[in-house]
Amino acid sequence: MHRRSLPLLLAAALTALAAPAFAARNVTDPDLPRSLGGDSPVAVQWTDPEAFSDIRNSGNRWEARRGDWVEQIARYVRQRAERELPAGSTLDVTIRDIRRAGMYEPWRGPQMDDVRVIKDHYPPRIDLDFVLRDPAGNVVAEGARELRDMGFMNRAGVAMNSDALRYEKQLIDDWLRRDLRQAMAQR
Repeated sequence: MHRRSLPLLLAAALTALAAPAFAARNVTDPDLPRSLGGDSPVAVQWTDPEAFSDIRNSGNRWEARRGDWVEQIARYVRQRAERELPAGSTLDVTIRDIRRAGMYEPWRGPQMDDVRVIKDHYPPRIDLDFVLRDPAGNVVAEGARELRDMGFMNRAGVAMNSDALRYEKQLIDDWLRRDLRQAMAQR
């Protein structure tokens, strides 16, 4: 009896210890940070994802909350902006809303309930505020931006990318090229 119960007890203990590591992340978890930490000239924070259009208007709110996609987008903003930013300059970004490309379509049935369907009438959208400062701390550019790409499915190369956030990342790239480069060129 003792020999049989020992492996079961050991398996139960290992499962209990590993469970937190395998627990699904939830972007709306109030205990998660709402900004990126670390030392960087690019500060990125975001408002409560529970209010994001991607979750509020989702056909499957449970699936829309899963993962760490908000933090992934914030890290991408930081990574790309650091490349564009002149030495000594800083950029503060606040993400106010995200609507990822695609939509959950529950009417397709239970087999498709957790599949985000990408169609041209479900474009990606990101709303953000930013402040760009030069090395002296002077504001070079600031404002609110509503990033949209109604032709996101017609872009060359993006469709071949397998990144789940490829369309949102393209919005960020376009914004940084347009606003950041233009602001720095005018200096």
